[in-house]
Amino acid sequence: MTPPPLSLYVHLPWCVQKCPYCDFNSHAAGDAAPRQRYLDAVLLDLEVEASKAAGRRIDSVFLGGGTPSLFSPDEIGRLLAGVQAHFDVAVDAEITMEANPGTVECGDPAGYRAAGVNRLSFGGQSFNDELLKKIGRIHNSQDIARAVGSARDAGVDNVNIDLMYGLPGQSVAMAIEDIDRAVSLGPAHISWYQLTLEPNTVFFARPPTDLPDDETAVEIQDRGQALLEESGYRQYEVSAFARNDQKCRHNLNYWLFGDYLAVGAGAHGKISGAGGVVRYMKPLNPLQYMKTIEAQGESAAPVALAKADLVFEFMLNALRLTDGFSQSVFCERTGLSAAELEGAMRNASEKGLVSRENESRWRPTALGMRFLNDLQAEFLPTQA
Repeated sequence: MTPPPLSLYVHLPWCVQKCPYCDFNSHAAGDAAPRQRYLDAVLLDLEVEASKAAGRRIDSVFLGGGTPSLFSPDEIGRLLAGVQAHFDVAVDAEITMEANPGTVECGDPAGYRAAGVNRLSFGGQSFNDELLKKIGRIHNSQDIARAVGSARDAGVDNVNIDLMYGLPGQSVAMAIEDIDRAVSLGPAHISWYQLTLEPNTVFFARPPTDLPDDETAVEIQDRGQALLEESGYRQYEVSAFARNDQKCRHNLNYWLFGDYLAVGAGAHGKISGAGGVVRYMKPLNPLQYMKTIEAQGESAAPVALAKADLVFEFMLNALRLTDGFSQSVFCERTGLSAAELEGAMRNASEKGLVSRENESRWRPTALGMRFLNDLQAEFLPTQA
């Protein structure tokens, strides 16, 4: 099996407070977070992951969370220096850091740029201050504009703004205004996704009573996608829109079943090799993660993916892309033949969920994108 592109994900798990909709591995700590001890563990973990890379080049690095911008530019610099020391990092590697735009949660973008970050992803979510309060955010709309401007002044031109729709009490007009405000700031990329009530969140246990109904959510989606397209942002994934083809290279590697190394509490990794494709996960709890790394270095037992799981996991990701995927990529990155897709693809095609662009490329139709869960379910492993 030819190794696919390789990325590195580093998880920094703390936030000032936990948002009621968030199901990520994040923990409220703020200034109380043991940042130095955690960074020490991360640097040890990087050494372990370097052995998995076996000299392969890293094409992208993503610092996710949590709120990575709770770490100072000097701390992020120390982390990225460790990455450079242990890996062959491509000269043009995309190095993304997630940041919240509030002054309490966001350090100096110029400092992060000097540390090596060349892409900033701001969790704006909405430009409506009342809606921000409803979803537990502690920044306001002016903070978003200020953060994007500061990033641009620091020389970070590759900026993403996260927006959410389907928020409590949100009308179609409010959602469209959010897009207008985001577009006016000129980011390279906008991630625009619908609020979902995930298990183990406050909103799942106590759902807001004023969520938009299904018809309103569909109208928001249709009008919002049209406005983004008119504004020069091409949709290339379910919730990702890029201007001037400035797609997120790190996420594209996920969606096209590339390999990625995992560092940090709860981080997931995937590596391809002579023995097939394996996945692994680091300890979820930050304290347990630090203790495990400090005591034994390696902290994750790899699990090999069976053939049926390979097909489903590839399709679970690749079908999110509006351009779909080529059969050659499927074969290269799973080690399977294109024949493994024929039955499920035929069924999905007959339902109008996918189309065949040519002899070697499949893509979801507009219907398939709208009913993506149904399309992905076509590739679920059959029960023995």
